[in-house]
Amino acid sequence: MDPHAIETNRANWDARAAVHGQDRIYDSDGLVAGRIDLDELEEAALLRAVGDVAGLGICHLQCHIGFDSILLARRGARVTAIDFSPVALAKAADLAQRCGVALELVEANACDPPRRLEAGFDVVYATIGVLCWIERVDEWMAAAARLARPGGHLVLVEIHPLASMFDTFEPPVTDFPYNFDGPHHFDSDGSYTDPGLRLSATETVQYAHGLGEIVTAAVEAGWEIEHLAEHTFSPGDYWGNLTSPDEDGRYRVRLGDQPIPLLFTLLARRE
Repeated sequence: MDPHAIETNRANWDARAAVHGQDRIYDSDGLVAGRIDLDELEEAALLRAVGDVAGLGICHLQCHIGFDSILLARRGARVTAIDFSPVALAKAADLAQRCGVALELVEANACDPPRRLEAGFDVVYATIGVLCWIERVDEWMAAAARLARPGGHLVLVEIHPLASMFDTFEPPVTDFPYNFDGPHHFDSDGSYTDPGLRLSATETVQYAHGLGEIVTAAVEAGWEIEHLAEHTFSPGDYWGNLTSPDEDGRYRVRLGDQPIPLLFTLLARRE
């Protein structure tokens, strides 16, 4: 991966981590009080892949400030959480202490985890907005495969590449390709938690990966695909600009009268 792009994105995620934690996505007080849990697609993915996570070793890739890491540890999993942002990991450590759970927190690039962690996990887990920061999705899938034990599982719940194409949904305006075509540079304030946030570092470098590219990279890295589902709803507004949820509490985006896929779930087992 391009070292300059990594450092640019690290600065942006340090800035986001500094202000995330008391907002509509990351309610830290609610997490500490036990009012926060995984969303329905993350729950369904874990249930289908492994059932109860108690006693399992889980590697949470690109953990950010550690919400899901803490939720998995509360269920009895042994969780190692990896992120490249030291600011995010410091906040994750504080939240874990407040929640009374143990996490192993590792500062590392998701495509280059420490060798000591290889073949150490029953589950490699990553969700919602991770792959657009990765230049080489084949390297990401290969790193995830190295982390998993033989027979271990990949649980990936991610933004659908069709939904990633849109800058705004109403009106529909695209600013991103469907398939990989190199780096895309952006410079803007705001975050998915609050589009009005002022950040200390606003530049990012992002990459498109089509669904076919993602699945092919998984297969070539040695993952056996067990389940792939495209979801025409989202449990939350992970974009920060969706309209009100439907009556069932789920968010949908329609082109004409047809909902488009917003998220997908990929479950795989290491061969």
